[in-house]
Amino acid sequence: MNFTQAELSGYLQMFWQFSWLEWTIFSLMANIFLYLFSIGLYIFIEKTCRKSQLQERNHPVTRSDFYLSFLTIVCNSFVMLLGAFLWKNGWILLGQTQSVLGIITEVAVLLLLMDLLMYFFHFTAHLPFLYKVLHGKHHEHISTNFLSLFVLHPLETIGFGLMLLVLLVGYNFSIVSISIYLLLNLIWGTIGHLNREFFPASFDRFFVGTTRFHNQHHLDESKNFGFYTSIWDRIFGTYK
Repeated sequence: MNFTQAELSGYLQMFWQFSWLEWTIFSLMANIFLYLFSIGLYIFIEKTCRKSQLQERNHPVTRSDFYLSFLTIVCNSFVMLLGAFLWKNGWILLGQTQSVLGIITEVAVLLLLMDLLMYFFHFTAHLPFLYKVLHGKHHEHISTNFLSLFVLHPLETIGFGLMLLVLLVGYNFSIVSISIYLLLNLIWGTIGHLNREFFPASFDRFFVGTTRFHNQHHLDESKNFGFYTSIWDRIFGTYK
């Protein structure tokens, strides 16, 4: 890896010494950066990808979508602050994994476990008594745009974050593995809400949750609840 254990420990020590005001500012700045990165990536792929659109046109960008996406930034910042609190109080312990194989394994475990948890969370959000209150706003985007990933009810955003924190409390993942997972999560979410298929068609055979896979969920809300993979939909009979 590019960082030695001593260098990583130095960075962690710096964060450990942050005041809560510094943590608040850092979490907001980090999440604003990730938000802008996602929008930039979406627009870049839309401008450079030559594949035809999955739906005739993108969902129009509305003022309410901007407001809700900014609220998502605030909620993600809150989850980051909660994670910092759990870390500083000994609930979350960071592992010392440094080998490439070890990090790849940890990232793969995070992806599969979070995909399973998000499948059930997503499926539950589609139950009639929760859908209208929580998840319906997201599905106003039958087609998608560069904000669709962030158009979520605050409880959904916090719920997704809490699931990750539960895994981090349960096992000592390394900070490198966690960081890679979070970056992949953002990229995957951005690609999943494109209006063009990003992945080769052959990826369906490898149980990858492709752009078309998630786009199909926006067209048929009873199918394709997975995020990174189609494994759980195939197992539980919700795959299309």
